[in-house]
Amino acid sequence: MIIIVGLIVSFGLMSFSVVVRNNRATPPMIQQFGNDVVGLGNRLVALPVAGVKNSVSSISNLLNTYQENNRLKKQVQQLAQTKVRDQALTGENQKLKTQLKLNNTLTDYDALTATVIARTPSSWQDQVVIDKGSAAGIKKNMPVLSGKGLVGRIAEVNRTNSKVELLSNTNEAANRFAVQITNKSGETVNGIISGYDNDKNQIEMGNITTKKKIEKGDRVSTSGLGGVMPAGLYIGTVAATGHDDYGLASKIMINPAADVSSVSFVTVAIRQAQTTE
Repeated sequence: MIIIVGLIVSFGLMSFSVVVRNNRATPPMIQQFGNDVVGLGNRLVALPVAGVKNSVSSISNLLNTYQENNRLKKQVQQLAQTKVRDQALTGENQKLKTQLKLNNTLTDYDALTATVIARTPSSWQDQVVIDKGSAAGIKKNMPVLSGKGLVGRIAEVNRTNSKVELLSNTNEAANRFAVQITNKSGETVNGIISGYDNDKNQIEMGNITTKKKIEKGDRVSTSGLGGVMPAGLYIGTVAATGHDDYGLASKIMINPAADVSSVSFVTVAIRQAQTTE
């Protein structure tokens, strides 16, 4: 009975509270106090919860940023490696195109393309080693071309590789070969390659006693005299004219057509009469 009476009184008070609250603009003082206490408690609980939530979110964002930064660093490194490789392939492709264009101009002899496999700093201006030898039909003194013109000759032949003596070789004991200049009038002037000026990057041509007019820009090629090299191999153009140390003969400086300081692929010109089966 007590419980039933208590429930009836409670429901009655609740109904009365609802009626009073609906009829009044503000709740009773006790209810206001209770609401304020509850609101304060909610704020006290909500502030640390919000702080913890923001901290967790910041840490998560920081970890995501760190991981993304690592991924971007790897992509940047891969991009740099790809760029370097692309530049190397582009340069190699350009050299091969130039070499192919050169090979298409060789008509009176067979063209054998080879790759430079060694070039020591001590003999950088003297010689290079290529990956073709006697097994491929190469013989000593055969002309070697690269890029747009002649770069040297075969100096030593092994079974699977050969040494190329470059035009920039300043050794006075190096074998020289006969060349000729074709002037604007179509006349030819014969001479011999006598040296190389490393400071000016120019070939020296001597033993010229003719009085024929030679001008800057005249083409220089092999003459074929002496039986060492075929005629018509392009060497370069006349850069300047002068006289030797004794003043007895003309001295010609030649701008080489090929860059002997950067040789990666070469073409060995083999006379058709010298080819092997």
